Amino acid sequence: MKEKAADPGGLFAYYMKLSVKDAALFLSVSPETVYRWVKQEEIPYHTVNDQLRFNRAELLEWATARNLEVSPDLFAQHESVPSASLPTVSQALTAGGIAYGVPGGSQAEVLHKVVGLMKLPAEVDRDYLYQVLLAREGLGSTGIGDGIAIPHVRNPLVLHVTQPSITLCFLASPIDFHALDGHPVNTLFTLISPTVKTHLHLLSWLSYALRNPAFKEAVKRQAPCEELMTRLAAAEAVIGH
Repeated sequence: MKEKAADPGGLFAYYMKLSVKDAALFLSVSPETVYRWVKQEEIPYHTVNDQLRFNRAELLEWATARNLEVSPDLFAQHESVPSASLPTVSQALTAGGIAYGVPGGSQAEVLHKVVGLMKLPAEVDRDYLYQVLLAREGLGSTGIGDGIAIPHVRNPLVLHVTQPSITLCFLASPIDFHALDGHPVNTLFTLISPTVKTHLHLLSWLSYALRNPAFKEAVKRQAPCEELMTRLAAAEAVIGH
């Protein structure tokens, strides 16, 4: 899974700081395991001056898609922006909203409907956002298992939004999202961020919140908005947000 060092928005250059030791720490595995994943082309990596390096965003996406436990604090500890100044998942979901019964018979159709429902500034090009989300899925499914996917833009800088949002959409019918567990997807958390730091912050905390049994159970049965928000707030409190 070696990737090309091409990133016009600067995400690659800014976040490609992790060594094998760092990656092992972030993923709570041994360096030997990381080397094995590299040898097997399982994990996204880069070679810089004959040294293995890992991109923070790619590593977090990879871990999230495989339901690996990665502490959000590990991705924030080297950043200059304190966690207290970053938005909570609850705040982002409040901004993005919740929709039920979203139609669509394919991944492309559903993403098109989702983009149409999102609460976006008038200056955001929805057609462009749709194409970017579709292209991101082409790099690897954002399905994280159990019928849930987290579509997002790998480089949020291209969107020119000023406020982060997460739009939760429950689908009218499950669709094939090429998730690693092979199960169809019926729930999408579409994440939009103004900065890379906010993107990593929300993606990591959302993946953690979805490990909370009460919140995940509410999501799986498509609970009413008020209940979902209450359980999400409780999940954030448990994990110390």
